[in-house]
Amino acid sequence: MTTATAPSPTSTAPTPHQVWKRARGLLIALLILVIAGVTFAAVRSGTNYGHLDPRSADPKGSRAAAELLKARGISVTVATTLDEATTAAGPDTTLLVTGTNLLTPAQQRRLHEATSASTGRTVLIAPGPAATSRLSPGVRTEPHRPVTPLPPSCAFPTARSAGTADMGGVRYTAPDSTATACYPSDGTPSLLILKGRGDGDTVLLGSPDFLHNERLDQQGNASLALQLLGSRPHLVWYLPSLADPSATSDDGSPDNNDDTNSGGNGDGNGGEASGEESDFLDLLPSGWLWGTLQLTLAAVLAAIWRGRRLGPLVVERLPVSIRASESAEGRAGLYRKANARDRAAESLRAAARTRIARLAGVTAREAHTSAVLLPAVSARTTTTGDDLSTLLFGPAPADDAALVLLAEHLDALEREVRTS
Repeated sequence: MTTATAPSPTSTAPTPHQVWKRARGLLIALLILVIAGVTFAAVRSGTNYGHLDPRSADPKGSRAAAELLKARGISVTVATTLDEATTAAGPDTTLLVTGTNLLTPAQQRRLHEATSASTGRTVLIAPGPAATSRLSPGVRTEPHRPVTPLPPSCAFPTARSAGTADMGGVRYTAPDSTATACYPSDGTPSLLILKGRGDGDTVLLGSPDFLHNERLDQQGNASLALQLLGSRPHLVWYLPSLADPSATSDDGSPDNNDDTNSGGNGDGNGGEASGEESDFLDLLPSGWLWGTLQLTLAAVLAAIWRGRRLGPLVVERLPVSIRASESAEGRAGLYRKANARDRAAESLRAAARTRIARLAGVTAREAHTSAVLLPAVSARTTTTGDDLSTLLFGPAPADDAALVLLAEHLDALEREVRTS
C-alpha cells in the first residue's frame, strides 16, 4: 500500500453529460405527461358542464333527457340569466329551474311573479324552505330523505303512466286541497303539483336524480322526465349562475345557509340536494382525479424503469484490464480521503496474516486466530510474543505516520518469516 505520495486528483462527481444521460429519460417522460395534460385540458375546456346541464354527458348531467325531448319535437333552450328565464315564460313553455337555492330573495320573488302571470308549467328542483316560501307560498318543506325507487301512489296521469321512479329528497306539504301529491317518502310526497292560472301549474321535485344520465334508463325515470318536461312545445332549462348581473343588482344575497341546512339544492348548476351525504371524492373536480391517476401511473413507470433488475448477478467481462497496483492506489486514496485508518490497518494486517500463515504452516481457516497463528510465527522469528500480537492483531494506528510504520513492520515480519 502506498501512502507516501498523495493520490491522483481524480473527481468522482458525475459530469454534466453523465447527468443528462441519466435524467433524459425521466425528463422526456415528464414532458410527454405535461403535453398530454395540457392537450386533455384544452380538449375538455369547452365541453365541461355541471350537474343537470342538458349539454353534459357526464353521469350527473342531463344530456340524455334533453336529446329524448328534442327527438319528440320539443325545443330545448338553455338560460343562464334570470332575464332570459322570465322572458321565455309563457303558456307554451315549460320552465325548469335547477338551482333554486342559488337565487337571491329578490331573484326568487321576480321569478315567482313571472311564472304566476304565465299559464305555462314551472318545474322547481329541490327548493329549500326559504326558496319554497317565495316561489310557492304556503308550501311547507320536510326534512330530506334518501332517494329510492318509489311508487307514484297518486292519481296524477303522468306519474301513474311512469310508474315507479327514483324519487325522495326534500318533501313538500301543501295546505291547498287541489294540489296533487305523488311519490310519498315516509308518508310525505316528494313530487307536488300546484294548480296555477288557466292550464298553468308548478311542479316541485324533491330530487333531480331521475333526470341524471346514469339513472334515466332505470325504473320509470325516462317516462316521468319526458312527460313532466315535454307537456309544452318549448322547454327552457334555467341554470342559475352567480355570474348573473341580477344577482348583484338585486338586494339580498344567495340564502344558501337556510336551504342547504334543510336539504335544499346548493349546486350552482342544479346539483343534488345538499342534505344528501356526499363522498369526499364527489367534491373533487374530475380533472383532479384524472391528473392524480396520471401522476401515479407516471411514478409507477418511473420506479419500474429505475428499479434494479431481478435475478442473479451476471458476470461480465471487463471492457479494460486494470492493474492491481492501480486498484490498490485507488482504494488507498478512498481510505485516506475518509480518514479510515482503522479499515486500512485491518486490510494490511489481514493480508499479512494470510501470507505469513501459509509460510508458517497454518491453514487459511486458522490464519486469523491469534491462539494458533502467534505460536507458529514466534517459532520462526525473533520478535517477542507481545510485540507480535500487537503487530498482527493490535489496535488501529492513531495517525498516518503510525499507519506507514505499521506497513513497514508487517513487510519486515513477512521477510523474516520467509527467510527463516
